[in-house]
Parts: sequence; structure tokens; C-alpha cells
Amino acid sequence: MKILIIEDEAELARDMADYLCGQDYLCEIAADFNQASDKIASYTYDCILLDLMLPFGDGLQLLELLKAEKRMDGVIIISAKNALEDKIKGLQIGADDYLAKPFHLSELTARIYSVIRRKQFDNSNIITFEELTVDLLSKTATVGSNPIPLTKKELDLLLLFLGNKNKVISKNALAEHLSGDIADMFDNHDFVYAHVKNLKKKLTEAGCANYLKTVYGTGYKWEL
Repeated sequence: MKILIIEDEAELARDMADYLCGQDYLCEIAADFNQASDKIASYTYDCILLDLMLPFGDGLQLLELLKAEKRMDGVIIISAKNALEDKIKGLQIGADDYLAKPFHLSELTARIYSVIRRKQFDNSNIITFEELTVDLLSKTATVGSNPIPLTKKELDLLLLFLGNKNKVISKNALAEHLSGDIADMFDNHDFVYAHVKNLKKKLTEAGCANYLKTVYGTGYKWEL
């Protein structure tokens, strides 16, 4: 799962990123309005942590941009601005949650988890697709009673496919999901192919039918 932290307080941004990386999230940081705009234009995220007071611009402008483009990234406003009107305006524009500074990092993690679960999996902790079951809390996958020994990246890929059933996901999008903003540094998408191949192999060995289809020249799609 990929998180964008839009926060100009460098120490707080690092603390959030370090903690969330320890919770198996892939994190990127934007320190001002312009950096955030560039990242939002170039990549998609499972959740965006958005400070309202930014150098060179207003965080609410970024939220308006996301909603105008009908983006599905979850958004949690994180700001020291406790004024009720700011909270109300952010939620009216389309933010999914609001967390005032200071906050406990464990609470932040719980809020992120809740937003992602609500947006992608209808508030459920257990995802089922035919014979396949994924437990979001324990981060495990099974086919019937057979556990599937997935790595973190393989589980992330599986959740990405399950959250986008019947949609073609390009190799570029998969590369960004797996590697964040360093995806452009790779000369090819061989690492994407390797992760998908390993995921398909483990699913098959556990007794799962072949739902993960290759769309030649484009990417992959999860479908019946």
C-alpha cells in the first residue's frame, strides 16, 4: 500500500514515514505545494496525508484538484489548524478523515487502515473472491484451508488486483505501486513481471484458479 505524506515539517514527515514503513507501507514525502502537485500528477496513492498549511500553496487546493479529477486516492487531512470551518470545508470537498496535530502515530495508522479498507473493500477486514480469502488484519491469504506464503509485495499486488477487479492495470502503474517514485529509475519492468509471475505461481500451487490474466502489451487484469 502506497502513502503520500504532504508535510512541510521535515522531522514530523520523517517520523511518519519511518513509522509507516515499519507497518509495511511504501511512503513518499512532498514538502511543499509544488512537490505535492508534481507527485499527484505523476502517481496514484492508496492514501494521501495532507497538511493544509504548505509553502507555495494551500492544501485545500490540492484536495480540490484531486476531486475535480475524480481521483480515488484516500485523503486524510493532517493539520494544526483546528478551526471548525477548515475541518468542515475539507470534508465537504471530499477528504475522508481529519486528524489534528499533535497525534499518536498508532492512531494515524488506524485511520489510514480504515480509509483504505472503506474505499477499496467496503469496510470489510476479510476479502473473499471465489475460493480465495485475504485477512487484512493478519495480512494472510488462503485458498480453502491452504495458506499462501506471500511476501509483502506479493500481498500488496494481490490486494491491488482484488481492489480493481476487471480493470486492466498497466505495467507502469504496477511499477509505481511496488516502487513508488523511484519506478522511473528502472530501465524496464522485469521486476514487475517477476513479482506477478511469483504471485500467480503461489496462487496456483495453493489451489486457486487462474483469475490473474495477462493483457499483452498493456498489463494485467483480475477477472473470472
